[in-house]
Amino acid sequence: MEVHQAPAPLRGHQADNALRVLVIMFLANLLNVYDRLIPAVLGERLRIAFALTDFQLGLIGSGFTIVYALSSIPLGRLADLGSRKVVIGVGLVVWSAFTAMTGFANGFVSFLILRMGVGIGEASYAPAAHSLISDLFPSERRSRAVGFFMLGLPLGAVAAFITVGQIAVAFDSWRAPFYFATVPGLILAMAFFMMREPVRGASDAKITQLLTPVAKPIRKILRVRTMWWLIIAGLGGTFAAYGANGFMMPLYQRYFHLDLKTAGLLSGLLLGVSGVIGLAIVGPLADRMQKQSPNGRMVLGTGGMTLCSLFILAGLIAKDVTVFSWLMGIGFLIGNVQAVCIYPAVQELVPPQLRATATAIFMASMYLLGGAFGTVAVGGLSDFIADAARAADNAATLTENHRALGLHGAMYLVPLSLFVGAFAMWRASKSYLADVSTASRLLDDPPLDTAAILSVHAK
Repeated sequence: MEVHQAPAPLRGHQADNALRVLVIMFLANLLNVYDRLIPAVLGERLRIAFALTDFQLGLIGSGFTIVYALSSIPLGRLADLGSRKVVIGVGLVVWSAFTAMTGFANGFVSFLILRMGVGIGEASYAPAAHSLISDLFPSERRSRAVGFFMLGLPLGAVAAFITVGQIAVAFDSWRAPFYFATVPGLILAMAFFMMREPVRGASDAKITQLLTPVAKPIRKILRVRTMWWLIIAGLGGTFAAYGANGFMMPLYQRYFHLDLKTAGLLSGLLLGVSGVIGLAIVGPLADRMQKQSPNGRMVLGTGGMTLCSLFILAGLIAKDVTVFSWLMGIGFLIGNVQAVCIYPAVQELVPPQLRATATAIFMASMYLLGGAFGTVAVGGLSDFIADAARAADNAATLTENHRALGLHGAMYLVPLSLFVGAFAMWRASKSYLADVSTASRLLDDPPLDTAAILSVHAK
């Protein structure tokens, strides 16, 4: 078997094309989120057009997320074994094609199936992209790089919440936004096919192992105790994000009685602008704290998720739309610490040969167990509370007021899941340093002891 070693002059340095590649990846991340949020923005129109319940609206998001999660592990493994830029480029073509076809859906089932196709394409992106970032930037700059990369999430949300509704109104069709979202993906696919890919492990200051293929990679990654706690932390944050993103537009329209354009503008400001400001602040802050303390990212992540949950809880308690928007916006701003703290931590828990696979395992777990259930749980609880409100009123049918009360009550699942994520982040901080120091041992092959991994070790 041929053995490859990363060239010594590149180790510990930023790649010369790092910023150019990062900008392209940021744009693809923006489009990834934009395409993903189109159904959320059009939720009320889809509900009316296809006569859907909130549970069915949640299923659309969950179907996408389940396929996304299950596809990410084999595609992440493919990114570790082959060309990451090709994996991303092909994925862009696939998800753009399925986005266009979604515009031709004629009912709930066809819409759901086509969104699952989008999920397969989008699953190719994040594992390969995070692996590329780790090879483009050294450890002390990765939180900033991840922060800039993650700016695509809030900016994609801003673009989706502001423009999707406008396009739908301008063309008097919910189908039009899906067609408009197709062309940028094909252009970005060409950019990835043409880029120069960095050497694996090139940015690491110390590489003690030759970059040989690793046997039983999933087994070895799951031996890492901290990885399990980070997955639970990510699960809590992703459950909250999907629940909030999936139903923020309907909440503004039903509970606060706003029209489509105004609800889209406020949702974009709430979820998007807060993300832009938050990531611009917390990325450099995470790097600074990491320099001051080897456990700095973990401490910041724990505190940030805790504060995020408290502000969102306060926002839901508030009855005024302005107070609600400000408190929720501050909460989501602070909540951006999760991404810039967790993703670099996952990368540092494993050697370079396993980084895309580790990211894929992390994302598959949090999306399958968190994201997939976020929209369904909020939607299902919303229907349950709405029906209970109908019964309490002795009404024969559900009214829009019942639906508004149901959705507002169901949204309390968001801060609850963030509390769970904060606790898991705190637990991860207890074992993080020990696991990072022994990352190279993952290339050995001791037996997997799941009980030991899940046990709580007091410091």
